[in-house]
Amino acid sequence: MRARWFVAVAATAAVLVSACGTTDADDKPSGKDAPTIALFLPESKTTRYEAFDRPLFEAKVKALCAECKLLYSNADQDAAKQQQQVEAALTQGADVLVLDAVDAGAVAPLVNQAKQKKIPVIAYDRLISSISYEYYVSFNNVRVGEMQGQALLDALTAAGTTAKGKIVMINGSPTDPSSADYKKGAHQVLDGKVTIGREFDTPDWSPDKAQQEMEQSITALGRDSVVGVLSANDGMAGGAIAAMKRAGYAKLPPITGQDAELAAVQRILTGEQYMTIYLDIRREAEQAGELAVALAHGEKPAAPAKADNGTAQIPAYLLDPIAVTADKVKDTIVKDGFYKPADICTAPVAAACAKAGIK
Repeated sequence: MRARWFVAVAATAAVLVSACGTTDADDKPSGKDAPTIALFLPESKTTRYEAFDRPLFEAKVKALCAECKLLYSNADQDAAKQQQQVEAALTQGADVLVLDAVDAGAVAPLVNQAKQKKIPVIAYDRLISSISYEYYVSFNNVRVGEMQGQALLDALTAAGTTAKGKIVMINGSPTDPSSADYKKGAHQVLDGKVTIGREFDTPDWSPDKAQQEMEQSITALGRDSVVGVLSANDGMAGGAIAAMKRAGYAKLPPITGQDAELAAVQRILTGEQYMTIYLDIRREAEQAGELAVALAHGEKPAAPAKADNGTAQIPAYLLDPIAVTADKVKDTIVKDGFYKPADICTAPVAAACAKAGIK
């Protein structure tokens, strides 16, 4: 990459001296004036991607490399669309790819295309399998599932309902390898301690499908039999809660989540949702931005960990998740500035905010 950079500078100098432009076989400039970094995110149903991941990543890249060019694409949960986006970025001369795959088990051919062009790849948030690449930046996903399972178990134990009913597990998308890790961690905690009445792998992490799954569970198990819900993220928790409200629950059973979405934080404070997993997305996005800039300049920092993707040990940065219940919102999400009190404490949530000391 460094060699390509020097070639570009030399070509630019030659143009200035001769006052004559040069082009390659594809009628593109023979050199580029700055590295190009391409970010690919998988979908927009989960609010974090457009609200946090993208702007935080882009801000970090610009802070470290003002001259760097940025390409951005969101696949809207369409693997074919993401393939087209990646191929377009490669055609446009991207120097680094930061890829959060729609289908992490099916993008090895795209990574291979990049490798053939000697373009480094960072797997962002989701581990890409079946091929080696430069870095993986995410959270300890098995630990996320363990935290969700333990929080639910604690809530059921406190309510005395551990052995009195059944739980419903609403897992994430089967095309997202992180989902399997979350599920693994949750099962490690819950198996043998609770009865799992129904369990689903939810396509696209869809809140609407989660609502349907919860409705089916209530019908099959009986409303009074469902004592808890393990939801892998906040969006699906919202769908499950809508189903339970529609079914006429006088008091909602404890339900987990992930991502600390604003609506979920408000539900936690008002008692509709029991907890969420707070992921410091700022750290994740900024770490990916730092690595992307380093790779764009021919550097390759040592990573603190390795992640086994079934084919290779990928240099990895695995960040720690944080379990957040109502009593922890102030000292985590608010303290870190993830949301301002004014964002959280709208009129319907004002009393709950005051009780939690958020103002």
